[in-house]
Amino acid sequence: MAAPTTGITVLYDAGCSLCSRFRDWLAAQPVLVRMDLVAAGSAEARWRFPTLDHERTLLEVTVVGDDGALWTGEHAWVMCLWATARHRATAERLARPQWLPLARGAAYSAAGLRHLLGSTARSVPPEEVAGGDYPGRCAGSCSPITEG
Repeated sequence: MAAPTTGITVLYDAGCSLCSRFRDWLAAQPVLVRMDLVAAGSAEARWRFPTLDHERTLLEVTVVGDDGALWTGEHAWVMCLWATARHRATAERLARPQWLPLARGAAYSAAGLRHLLGSTARSVPPEEVAGGDYPGRCAGSCSPITEG
């Protein structure tokens, strides 16, 4: 049995105003687990996660658990909510298979808004970005959230 997630790192596109607003909102939330907010593609992100595909993290919010788990897309959004005191119950509902399409729709809507807002989606020049495989045991499909 895997160790429970006790902390997460949220990688967000610092060149995107929507992503930066989301980061500010997350930073203001009381949290139930440690949450680090790190600019995707930054030197710190590359240092913390040397095998991560940093180019991909600039395209969608990515969450890395302290246990090595990885979430992208709607799963990442759910994990961000899961870490907060006020929104954990909502995250637990959204993580259920019958509700995950709602989370997916919210993630796609945010991505669409991001596109309309003209996000650079390339805060770091490609030649400075390290590539590689995602660490951990999943790529956006696992969750420590119980479906009870």
